[in-house]
Amino acid sequence: MKQGKLTVFVKDLSTGYLHVKTTIILSLSVLLLLFVLGMFIIGHTTKVLSSEVYFIPQLKTFSPLTANCTSHAQCQCNFSASPQLLPISSLPNIRDYIAPKELWHSMSDEELIWRASMVPQVTEYPYNRTPKVAFMFLAKGKLPLAPLWERFFMGHEGFFSVYLHAAPDFKNEPPESSVFYNRRIPSKAVEWGKATMVEAERRLLANALLDFSNERFVLLSESCVPLFNFTTIYDYLINSNYSFISSFDDPRGTGRGRYNRRMWPTVTLSDWRKGSQWFEVHRNLALKIVSDVTYYPIFKDLCQPPCYNDEHYLATLVSKVGPGKNSNRSITWVDWSVGGPHPATYGRQHVTEAFLNQLRHGFDCTYNGGISNICHLFARKFHPSTVEPLLKIAPTLFGFNTDNITTTK
Repeated sequence: MKQGKLTVFVKDLSTGYLHVKTTIILSLSVLLLLFVLGMFIIGHTTKVLSSEVYFIPQLKTFSPLTANCTSHAQCQCNFSASPQLLPISSLPNIRDYIAPKELWHSMSDEELIWRASMVPQVTEYPYNRTPKVAFMFLAKGKLPLAPLWERFFMGHEGFFSVYLHAAPDFKNEPPESSVFYNRRIPSKAVEWGKATMVEAERRLLANALLDFSNERFVLLSESCVPLFNFTTIYDYLINSNYSFISSFDDPRGTGRGRYNRRMWPTVTLSDWRKGSQWFEVHRNLALKIVSDVTYYPIFKDLCQPPCYNDEHYLATLVSKVGPGKNSNRSITWVDWSVGGPHPATYGRQHVTEAFLNQLRHGFDCTYNGGISNICHLFARKFHPSTVEPLLKIAPTLFGFNTDNITTTK
């Protein structure tokens, strides 16, 4: 009996010893595995940190909240990590937010207007900003007077931006050396006398506002010519305390007679103004124009021919949102003396020094509270045939290639 108990005790002891031994071996194995894993992680981390370029994963796709979701459960945000790693040097920096690298984009008009209406709350710029003038060309297609404008812009890179709104089917691209190369914006068809004309103007403004260095914005056509050299025009606009939108109360049938009573009370008859389509505005007023969701829908719906949006919308809007900030005159000379729906067109026989000097200094106007004989910086309508005589006269008369930017703000 004692021998049996002893045998059982020895077996239990052997079994317990085996359990202890097994536990020790497993523990040592786990510790060894953790040690090896730790050494691997330390070595890999050291290697990455010692590299000259750091890499981080990039989110490849992002699906925003669906517009029709009505509850948190119905809204989804989908992220998928890209297997491709991007170097930090290729990530967005401040320059990517100052101005778009390419003018062409896939934004709709609604998305563009929303993006352009964003305004930084910090008024001081975190970079060395040189204010620029945005020259916005609203044309059907090719610019026949482009050679004159090329001479005008020559040597003043960094002080201007160029934007071209042309017919959607216009595909002609100037050579890479041209200031108009790759300066077309996504455009839509424009009909004379229709709301699409103002839509094109707002589209140009919105695209130009994406460049935070653009301070002044001038609308031009393919038949416009400059009347002074770049420096004179740049200083005149950058130093002006006012915008230049023609706006006046016209009691005639072509003025107040176009007012639609259904615009009341948002736009009253006393608010109603008329003016020229060709404008120039400061950045602050440009932001108000593209951000307008109060007045433009009314004009779009209720100002139909013989009411013309391009003659009444901005002229009325500026009296509502920018009182005291507008000169109430245009800086683009146009001859309406011939009568009819279109101004006079000038051919090569009209291009003389006497005629151009009359446009340059033959008028008096107010500028920053004083009297000036420089009232028009541009003129239209000039026929394509005028480009040759203009190129002969303008360099000497206007002082092309001899002017230097002396005033910046």
